[in-house]
Amino acid sequence: MIEKQIAALLPQLREKKPLVHNITNEVVTNFTANGLLALGASPVMAYAPEEVADMAKIAGALVLNMGTLTTDMIASMIMAGRSANEHGVPIIFDPVGAGATPFRTDMARRIVEELELAVIRGNAAEIANVVGDSWQIKGVDAGEAGGDTVELARRAAKKLGTVVVITGETDIVTDGETTYAIHNGDEMLTRITGTGCLLTSVVGAYAAIEKDYVLAATAAVASYGVAAEIAREIVNAPGSYQIALLDTLYSVEEDQIAVIARIEQM
Repeated sequence: MIEKQIAALLPQLREKKPLVHNITNEVVTNFTANGLLALGASPVMAYAPEEVADMAKIAGALVLNMGTLTTDMIASMIMAGRSANEHGVPIIFDPVGAGATPFRTDMARRIVEELELAVIRGNAAEIANVVGDSWQIKGVDAGEAGGDTVELARRAAKKLGTVVVITGETDIVTDGETTYAIHNGDEMLTRITGTGCLLTSVVGAYAAIEKDYVLAATAAVASYGVAAEIAREIVNAPGSYQIALLDTLYSVEEDQIAVIARIEQM
């Protein structure tokens, strides 16, 4: 039963406390660090070109997030990514806003071409634009015009040679062969900036302790969605929800994930 299998990874994560190196969205750096800490991982945010290669090689996972993209940040991402590839550290890439501007699209495609990724996570429009498809995007949000997200995820996974996670009302995880749909989460996640960025880093935490990246990503998405649902039972407004989500990432237990997670193999 996949729910019990993925739930069993949470106590392993908390025991190992993996170091997750984040080059991430500066808007939500604090939220991301606190979310990883609450879950049980050890976050580090290092951006300087003088140290990113050294930090990446000692991390359990490297997370690259294009949320507040600059040319200098891309250079640091490439340097860190090459070091991670050299030392067998999994890279999780979040192509925030790919398709919104030519710069973002070009930089996202450069990263997937130059680095070997373990997982790429984004909304449908971001993933579509990374692989050269046309899909409406508004800023960093996917537009309504689109298509079959399962087919898109599978095709992107095969083209990029990595695990693809497409998040939305239903979350999809696939390596192109094995595919899961996760039916957890809460609409309130869309009312707080950075919840997607934090999820990408949570995928990094799980990928640091589980080398089956389909399983790791499924565990990350499902456990995060379960925490989101539990938090919504406690509060009903965005400000307090942000705090409740952090608290629930800290308190959620293996048994709760096994019972509440709703995972469908496609």
